[in-house]
This record gives sequence, C-alpha cells and structure tokens, in this order.
Amino acid sequence: MGRNKKEALVFTSMMCFLMVVGMSFYNVIISIGATSEVFIQVAAGLLPALAVALVLDIFVVSKVAKGLAFKLLKPSDPVIKKVLTISSFMVCGMVICMSLYGTLAHYGFGDNFLRHYLTILGLNFICALPLQLLIVGPLARFLFTKIYPVKAAVQSA
Repeated sequence: MGRNKKEALVFTSMMCFLMVVGMSFYNVIISIGATSEVFIQVAAGLLPALAVALVLDIFVVSKVAKGLAFKLLKPSDPVIKKVLTISSFMVCGMVICMSLYGTLAHYGFGDNFLRHYLTILGLNFICALPLQLLIVGPLARFLFTKIYPVKAAVQSA
C-alpha cells in the first residue's frame, strides 16, 4: 500500500510493528503464561524483533511474496483477492524467518534446534495468519488511510 516509497515504508512499518507486538504477546504467553511478566518480556524483545522483521520484510520476504503472488494473480482479479494472496504469502515468509530468529534468540543453535524451530514455526503460523488477515491487516489499512487519505478526483466544471 502507498503511492510512493515514503508511504510504502510507513505502511510496512505499521504492519510490521502491529504484527511484532501481536506475535510477541502470543509467544511470551505461550512461553511463560499470562502473568504480569508478559509486558516486561514483550517490551524487552520488541525493538530487536521489530528491526529484524523490518529488514526481512523490506529486503527479502516482500520481494519473494509479491513475486509468487503475481505469478498466480491476473491483473483483472479483484483487489481483495490480490490483498489476501499477497498477505498470505507474506505471513508464510515472515513466519518462517521470524520463527528462525525467535528460535536462535531463545534456544540457540544446539542439539534440539530443529525440534524447537519446527514447534515454534507451527505455533506461530497458527496465530500469524488469522492475526494478519482478520486484525492487523484491516487495522493497518484503516490507520494508513486516515494518515494518507485518498484525495477525491477534482471535477472539472
């Protein structure tokens, strides 16, 4: 979303921030339970996770996701189909990458690395897809259109 690079960066940043916050709460609650410590844990890991997510989104995942999506989509397809297809591919790519980040950050590259990674990958996918499609995507698009409203076409008299 966005009509230029600045707007695209704002939209990507909003989307990443909302997804990282949502997924951080989800992962911390899975890890330690719903305690008062959740907010402290989420706050402690938020900036590093957001930085990794933004870099991955901008330089890796969005290019691959959009490339795959546009191989499947036709220019005549409805906008909602385009949005859902790109969002689904983005979630898949980001879950694969961010689950790897989370596994390395919390467990390291030890004997049980693959088991931890596959467990986290599955759990994250279960949450990330509905979070993106039902909450974060629509919320980010709503907020973005409030910040950058679409200007009505000027009617000539």
